[in-house]
Amino acid sequence: MRAPRWLTSHRRWLAICLAAAIVVWPLGYFWASSLLPSSYSVTDMGYPDYGGGSRGGDQQGEMAGMAGMHRMPGMPSTPEMSSVSRSVETLTVGTDRPADVLVTLTARKQVFTLAGGRSVDGYTLNGTSPGPEIRALQGQLLEVRLINESVPDGITVHWHGLDVPNADDGVAGVTQNSVPVGGEFVYRFLLSQAGTYWYHSHQVSHEQVVGGLLGALVISPAAPAAAAADPGAVVDEIALAHIYDGRRTINGRDDDVPIQAPPGARVRVRIINTDNGAMLAWVAGAPFTLVAVDGTDLNEPGRLTDRAVQVTAGGRADLEIVQPADGSIVRVVLGGSNSLLLGSGGAPAGPVPAVGAAPEILDPLSYGAPAPLGLNPDAPDRSFDYSIGRRPGFVGGVPGLWWTINGHLFPDVPMFVVADGDVVRMRISNDSGEVHPMHLHGHHAVVVSRNGVPATGSPWWVDSLTVADGESYDIAFRADNPGIWMDHCHNLPHATQGLVAHLMYEGVTEPFLVGADTGNQPE
Repeated sequence: MRAPRWLTSHRRWLAICLAAAIVVWPLGYFWASSLLPSSYSVTDMGYPDYGGGSRGGDQQGEMAGMAGMHRMPGMPSTPEMSSVSRSVETLTVGTDRPADVLVTLTARKQVFTLAGGRSVDGYTLNGTSPGPEIRALQGQLLEVRLINESVPDGITVHWHGLDVPNADDGVAGVTQNSVPVGGEFVYRFLLSQAGTYWYHSHQVSHEQVVGGLLGALVISPAAPAAAAADPGAVVDEIALAHIYDGRRTINGRDDDVPIQAPPGARVRVRIINTDNGAMLAWVAGAPFTLVAVDGTDLNEPGRLTDRAVQVTAGGRADLEIVQPADGSIVRVVLGGSNSLLLGSGGAPAGPVPAVGAAPEILDPLSYGAPAPLGLNPDAPDRSFDYSIGRRPGFVGGVPGLWWTINGHLFPDVPMFVVADGDVVRMRISNDSGEVHPMHLHGHHAVVVSRNGVPATGSPWWVDSLTVADGESYDIAFRADNPGIWMDHCHNLPHATQGLVAHLMYEGVTEPFLVGADTGNQPE
């Protein structure tokens, strides 16, 4: 006996509804589970990864169970995380001695004129972009007073590459609250590292850094031997590269930058790449030496010709050139579009070298001579994987093709947990289809290997590292700077799309929150 037509129709509609529910319900679930609280602590993100250290062995099941589950604020995942030991607010320089160098930075949102004469609608520090060049000596205490005059979203200052105390790291919602219009904040820290660094906003950084909230910071050795012996023989120049409105500049200039450098002078060019992608730099007209990377001098670097140096996004490279005795002009090319022209300022003895095509890229993995590391990367206390991928899903309720860390979408990403004094080894691998310049705050790491090939040259210490698609790097560092530290892609739009994790020391807490209701947006 055939079922009545109404019953057949009813069953058909029921089947359609059931099929729709089977498709829609999981999407609704993933959408709802991706929504972020309006305020939360970064310590409540994702799941803890102990890297085989304390609690690492007996927490694997707990970690697996927590993967993909976002913990709400106030729900500590482990006794280490919940123990009240020390707040990031207490991790300061620890001295009230008077500062040796005092700087005031006043931040504004405004239309300004670059050094080259072009107008830009963006942000300034003390009325200019790049902001004031800060120079000091190793061992001095630097005090910087940040005033927000008119940056509507608030501002912080992060000291890129400097391993400052955690309270001075300048990350909104992690180490401080963003400074609102009319507010101010004071940073105080000892300059224990010599080298080339830079500073920039870490509040809405993908907009504010591009818009001009940045500047150079150079720390010279307390008594540089060569300069003391013959001050006139050394020329020390900053070459800060930044793209304003689609055009690369050097120190705010669109055109070539002439530098006074007499015949025979030793010129140190401190290249700072403040943009979101890697940049090639090379020298035409004289040999050169790559003497430092990311603020750390290389051991026994050799002279180079017909080689280009890749400067990572956020990274720095110091080149040394001895000016030709005949007074010839030397060209230092940045990115193929801008140059420094080194010479005496008079008529050159020969033609100015052409820019030409970029030569073969130097491989730092085998450049220079080995030296002791001060740690054993083959016997680490913690070992982590930082595997970068990409897949469709929801982040903050928004569908898209998002970056993943160890297979998880933000905010369900690993919290790398360490203890003070640990030797840490981390493998960063990239199968995402794009390049990622990775930046770890508060620490310098040594490159151990790339794609399984061991480093054989000078120790290559970095705070910013280009990881191309299909590449993997093993790096190592000592956990000797307690705090909660960002470990993220410095292609800043990638960070806003979820390529952000943190390194957290056991027993460290923080009172700051991120989210829509907090005013803190570090990326």
